Amino acid sequence: MSLRIGGCFSSGHDLRPAPRRPGTPLIMSRLFAPTPRQLNFLIPVGLLALGYALYLRYLAVEQAWVGLSCESGLATWLCFARQAALVLFKHWVFGSVAVVAAALNLIRPSLALFTVGLVAAALGVVLYNIGASGIAVGLLILSFARPVRETV
Repeated sequence: MSLRIGGCFSSGHDLRPAPRRPGTPLIMSRLFAPTPRQLNFLIPVGLLALGYALYLRYLAVEQAWVGLSCESGLATWLCFARQAALVLFKHWVFGSVAVVAAALNLIRPSLALFTVGLVAAALGVVLYNIGASGIAVGLLILSFARPVRETV
């Protein structure tokens, strides 16, 4: 038996899958890939996190007059968000949360862990935790190659 593959003839090898071992399940588990409905949730959440991080960085953290106003005692939502972002940045919270969520998502993929990792990584990349957040983004991408555990 010869099969024509890519313009050449094979040497009679059969292209059927290898026989399965006893005790292994018949059904192949699917890879972790969000469905279109889940993507309709993930895309806006990721873009909102990225947009809010850009807003905080360029309109609250890096503006000198905002910093002076907030340090002089102005009690607004912008000053509270600025102070919270600065405290979280100094303690590497964005990057740490992103790496932990992405590592857990790599071990056992789920939409909730992926969302937490995505939001924390977006905040961390923009708000100065680039190292750990970059690792988290890499782990989130690797999680697409992991099989999803089927619920029975």
